Amino acid sequence: MKPIKFGAFLAPHHPIGESPILQYRRDLDLVEHLDALGYNEFWCGEHHSTGWEVIPSPEMFLAAASERTHRIHLGTGVVSLPYHHPYHVAQRIVQLDHMSGGRAILGTGPGALPSDAHMLGIDPMVLRDRQDEGIGVVRRLLAGERFTYECEWFNIYDAKLQLLPVRDEIPQVVASMISPSGMTLAGKYGMGILSIGSMSTAGLNALPLQWSFAEESAAKNGVTMDRSNWRVLMNWHIAETKEQAEAEAIDGLHHWHNEYTVATLQRPGAPSFDSPRQTLDELTGAGAVIVGTPDDLIREIRAMYELAGGFGTVIGFVNDFASKDATSRSWDLVARYVIPEINGMLNDYRESNAYVKENREYFDRAGQAILAKINENERAAEALHEAETSASAISAHSDHTSSAPNKKPAPNKKPAAKKKPAAKKKLAANKAAARKQPAAEK
Repeated sequence: MKPIKFGAFLAPHHPIGESPILQYRRDLDLVEHLDALGYNEFWCGEHHSTGWEVIPSPEMFLAAASERTHRIHLGTGVVSLPYHHPYHVAQRIVQLDHMSGGRAILGTGPGALPSDAHMLGIDPMVLRDRQDEGIGVVRRLLAGERFTYECEWFNIYDAKLQLLPVRDEIPQVVASMISPSGMTLAGKYGMGILSIGSMSTAGLNALPLQWSFAEESAAKNGVTMDRSNWRVLMNWHIAETKEQAEAEAIDGLHHWHNEYTVATLQRPGAPSFDSPRQTLDELTGAGAVIVGTPDDLIREIRAMYELAGGFGTVIGFVNDFASKDATSRSWDLVARYVIPEINGMLNDYRESNAYVKENREYFDRAGQAILAKINENERAAEALHEAETSASAISAHSDHTSSAPNKKPAPNKKPAAKKKPAAKKKLAANKAAARKQPAAEK
């Protein structure tokens, strides 16, 4: 398994009832926390309805996040391209790229919520075609072209951006849910993909099938797809023990499923569950959510990587299943234990540890060297054979006692007379010489 990147995706899905002002601040706190933990990417979406998904402008949120972070890359996940004039989309992402010091990623999609499209008077049947058309224009603008373009939903005349990206190219990604349109667009333009993770081996959710749509489209358009630009979304809550993770997440998971997925989205085929325990068992059993320990998540990521045939980044879904503190600890545990294990960062530590354990002859020789120096000092040699009255704070690197001969302590000897330092000897000699001089010479 090749090393992969890790990121977080904030839709967000905040249960109704909390102060919107404090929600924004809490979300910004999380981005800052993820940056400190070394996550590679942070994404947030654009939504205009439901009461749960409350960031209408990902660019504005990410601009605020850029002022509180240093390394993490910031992606729009996603801009609903058919809702905007493509010129504005291109200009805003360039501004974000400059404000963040070259850390912006442009993710686009057709718009996930039918209620958003309805309020804007856009027929859902045209959304995906408009996304395709808009991507082509945005890419030309970001490349620095000046051109004219007319169509049924926007026009530009002799248009060119007056400010281009910090880097040669801002990374661009398309969202992919169930239909092949997202993967097909990615293949058409050779772009990255942000898709929903699934352990299904059949049906439209199957990741191998989804990737094949991208490769087929790429072949038709003369481009090559790169799995390192494929981002797969997973949903988890992690704690030190499985029991603790379940206790922290069970009620929030139940509320999210029944109130958001079933009651608000009215997702076809999603049943409402009678109890938090039933919700937990059903969703974790189906692989939709991982609630457990770092080891559980490591196992699931490796399984999904093998099933998909490889990808470049795991994106964790930012959920509100648990409290703020428990959620923060979950991301911390992933950074401390999951990421280094997945990416083989601990392999050389383990190899070094095994080498030391299996090659004791070097340490035995080191113990003999220490013992030789101890025996050069008479009092140290005597002390070596005395029983210690208390243990040391830490153990010595080498066991010199195992090399010491088993003999009785040497008898006490009269301590040798102390030798005067050379400087004191010289001073005493000068004083004696002065006393012997005749009075006339003084």
